Amino acid sequence: FLSIEGLPRILVNEDTIISGVQDLHDTTTFQQGMFFSDTLRAQFTEYAPIRMETDFTQNMIYYQDSDLFRAIKEEIKKVVNSFISEVVVNSASVPVIYADSSGAVIEYGNLDSARVDNPGYLAEQIESMRNQNAPIEVELEEGVVNYIYYKDSVLLQQIQFYPYVQLGIIAFFLLVAYYAFSNARKAEQNQVWVGMSKETAHQLGTPISSLVGWVEYFKEQDLNPKVIAELEKDINRLELITERFSKIGSKPDLHPQPIAPVLQEAVDYLRTRASRQVQFTLEVADDELQAQINPPLFNWVIENLVKNALDAMEGRGQISITVHPQGDKLAVDVSDSGKGIPKSRFQSVFQPGYSTKKRGWGLGLSLTKRIIENYHRGKIFVKSSAVGKGTTFRILLPM
Repeated sequence: FLSIEGLPRILVNEDTIISGVQDLHDTTTFQQGMFFSDTLRAQFTEYAPIRMETDFTQNMIYYQDSDLFRAIKEEIKKVVNSFISEVVVNSASVPVIYADSSGAVIEYGNLDSARVDNPGYLAEQIESMRNQNAPIEVELEEGVVNYIYYKDSVLLQQIQFYPYVQLGIIAFFLLVAYYAFSNARKAEQNQVWVGMSKETAHQLGTPISSLVGWVEYFKEQDLNPKVIAELEKDINRLELITERFSKIGSKPDLHPQPIAPVLQEAVDYLRTRASRQVQFTLEVADDELQAQINPPLFNWVIENLVKNALDAMEGRGQISITVHPQGDKLAVDVSDSGKGIPKSRFQSVFQPGYSTKKRGWGLGLSLTKRIIENYHRGKIFVKSSAVGKGTTFRILLPM
C-alpha cells in the first residue's frame, strides 16, 4: 500500500481509525490515528473503497485520482470540448445537437436561436434529427457514450430538389416551344385558308361577270322572264358565295341585328332545294332577339349544318332550328333526324378532312367552327347525338 506512488489514499482499520496516509495534499486534515468520520469520508465518494481482509483484521482503502490522472482527464476534457465546439458545432453547416446518453443537450449549432430557450424545441429537434439520420455515437470512455444528432443542410435539401426544378424548367421550355410551334402551324393553316378563299373569290369573279352579261343579253332577246329570273337568283347566289369567300381572313363586320330574318332566309333557300320529304321547322323564342353577327357568314354556317343534316337523313326526315336566350348568350340549335354521330366523334367532326361521304374534302364543319369561333367570338359543339336517331348542333353567340 505504501509503495504505490502518486495515488492519494487512506488506510482505515476496522475501528474506523486512520492507520495510514499517502500522497494526500491535505495532510493536516487526514492524520494517522484520527477517527475517519462521515464528514471526512464524504471527500472520497468518487470511487468505492477497496476492502482488505486478513484472518485478524479488516481494513478499507479510500483513494482519489492522482495529480497525473487528473491532469490527463483535464486535457481529455479540453480535447473533447474543443472537438464539440470546433468540429461538431462551429465547423458544421448543418443543424446539429450534441447530447449525452440521457438526452441532455451539451451543445448545439445552426438552430433557430430565437426558439432554443423553449424547453420542448430542442427535444423536438432531436426527435426530428433521429428520424432523418441515425445519430453518430461518440464513446469518450468505457461506459460513457454521447451522441451527435444532425439534419441535412439547407444546401443539401436544395440540391435534392434541383433535379425537379431542372425538369420543370425543361418542361417549361418544351411547352413554350410547343406553343410557338402550334401557333406557327395555326398561322400557316390560316394563311392557307385565307389564300384559298381569296383565290376562290377571285376565280369566281370572272365567270359571274360573264353570266351577268349573258342575262342582260337574254333580256334583250325577249326570252321567258321566269327563266331569266331564276338565272338572276343563281347569279345572286354565286355573288353571295363570292362575298363569303372574300371575307375569309378579313376582320368581320359584326352588328347587333335580329337573327330571325337571317335564319328565315336560309331556311327558305334550303327548303326549295331539298327533297319534299324533308320537313323544316324554325322556332324563335322572340322575333326581337338580336346577336352580333355577319349575315353572309352566319348564313353560310346554317347552310353547312343543314346540308350535312340532309346528307345524314338521305333526303327524308325532319330538320328543326330553335333559338332561345341562354344567359348572356343566344343559343341556336340545329337538329336533324339522321344517322347520328358516335360520342367518340363529337370533337373530331370539326377537324379538317373529317367526312362520312364518298365525295367532298370534309371542310364544311371545320369552316363552320372557324366562322363561329374566330369571327363571331362564339362557340359551336355537338349538344347531343344518338346513332340512328339524330344529332343536335348548338351555336352560342354573344347577344
